[in-house]
Amino acid sequence: MRENRPRDRWFPYAVIALLLAVLAGGTISNLVRFPQPQLVSAGIPHASVRSALGNDPYDDMVRHALADLDALTLPNGGTLAGENGPWRYVWPRDASFVAVARCAIGQYDKALAVLGFLNRVRPAKGRWEARYTETGAHVGDGRTPQLDGSGWVLWATWFCRAGDKYWDMVRQSADEIVAELGPDGLPSPSPDYWERPERKLTLGTVAPLLTGLRSAAGIATSLHHSPEAARWWTAAEKLSAATDRAFGPDYPRIPAQATSFVEPGVEPVSLQGGRDAIVTVLGPPFAPARPVVSTAIDTAYDVLTQPNGGVTPGEDWRADGVSWTPQTALFALSAAARGNQDTANALLTWLDHHRTKTGALPEKVNRDLQPAGEAPLAWTAAIVVLTVAALHGDLPIPS
Repeated sequence: MRENRPRDRWFPYAVIALLLAVLAGGTISNLVRFPQPQLVSAGIPHASVRSALGNDPYDDMVRHALADLDALTLPNGGTLAGENGPWRYVWPRDASFVAVARCAIGQYDKALAVLGFLNRVRPAKGRWEARYTETGAHVGDGRTPQLDGSGWVLWATWFCRAGDKYWDMVRQSADEIVAELGPDGLPSPSPDYWERPERKLTLGTVAPLLTGLRSAAGIATSLHHSPEAARWWTAAEKLSAATDRAFGPDYPRIPAQATSFVEPGVEPVSLQGGRDAIVTVLGPPFAPARPVVSTAIDTAYDVLTQPNGGVTPGEDWRADGVSWTPQTALFALSAAARGNQDTANALLTWLDHHRTKTGALPEKVNRDLQPAGEAPLAWTAAIVVLTVAALHGDLPIPS
């Protein structure tokens, strides 16, 4: 047996100390590279907020969310993403969610006002702009048009049963999606909700387009527009098959690609781009439930959950430990729509506990559990209202 020398006693402690120093250095470096965002606004003061749900654990959060949506919705129906600076524009995506949330609780007139604004600014041909000014003009800040807007608007119009009123918007948006599909059944790359240029096709574009095509086909069927219904159903099936082929079975942000050689007939895949919270849009209430998609959603939720309890948009997002409330709320909505009330309630409670002092839902929650970014954020407020509605009853699914 070797003699127990003094060096042997202190050596493990030295190694541990060195490892701790390296970890601390990495943490400090990460804090410097990714400082915690500040709260832009604590929210919009309200003189009084009427009860929305009565005896419900989320009544206060929902009624504040609805009051904030009222404040963010202009007389012309344009719904601002937020009250301040770069948020003070109308995103087709955010506005579509607001319209759906309003219809889910019976506020049809307010929902139609939102859809009416979108109908007035719709592109006669081509993709929707990333965002619009309060009057409906193009912002002109260098952001290119985003294809996912066509899908979101179609879903909102279908959900609110307003296809007859906005048929031209439905036809133009659906036909734009069809025109974008290539021989492989997939569209070309487009910026999505990450709001950055994309060189590769992302799930953030594909998922809402699938929902949009199914919604458009449902509208056309109900209105007895048989040629359009057949064309859009065919396109939806083509896109669905291509999505499964390119993104399945894990449905990462960008299509999986082979990474190493294995035996013939077996193709390994890698999650290049990593998990993305938008995988929730491949399942209820946006699409019919499928076991493979449910597994992908649950795995993404586990992977993307941050130490502070919320969710980051994706694995390829910046590693700063900050949670984003729209994506956290999307996982809550997915859980509620798929019957997982425990997860839905846990996430809603987390969102409820991290509102601002005015009761607003912020854009982000920092590592130290403080609200950050813009408050209120229309997208988060709408998803929260929709999630609570899903807990009270089944939401319709375009299928």
